[in-house]
Amino acid sequence: MKGLDAILEEHPFFAGFAPPHMQLIAGCARNRRFDEGEYLFHEGDPADEFFLIRHGRVALDITPPGRDPIVFETLGPGEIVGASWLVPPYRWMFDARALEVVRAIGIDAACLRGKCDADHDLGYQMMMRFLPILVKRLHATRLQILDVYGRH
Repeated sequence: MKGLDAILEEHPFFAGFAPPHMQLIAGCARNRRFDEGEYLFHEGDPADEFFLIRHGRVALDITPPGRDPIVFETLGPGEIVGASWLVPPYRWMFDARALEVVRAIGIDAACLRGKCDADHDLGYQMMMRFLPILVKRLHATRLQILDVYGRH
């Protein structure tokens, strides 16, 4: 059976990370499981953990007042769920819901933020890897807005 450090090293997000940094991150990690329909987190809740999906799919959605939720992205194995842990006030800006059984690695945000503060190289590596994810999600949201509110 593989340890969390070995599982993290195999995840695409951490490809090429230095072994000492992997050990620091593994110290903040734990296995997580979510059943179909279960929420990983809700908009406005504390962003105290982020997730590396190993199995299953997760829907990211926003809920306009008086309307049904709008899914703006669906994520699967090898992808990351959650970046709000990076920026104060550390609150989720959307909901994340398991579309099927999801197995993930949860990374404790406060633990990792502390390690990034203490090791700026680690913090830089995390920011450089999260920035493309943030840009991709922003673009997905933009396309969703254009689809909903654009001319038809």
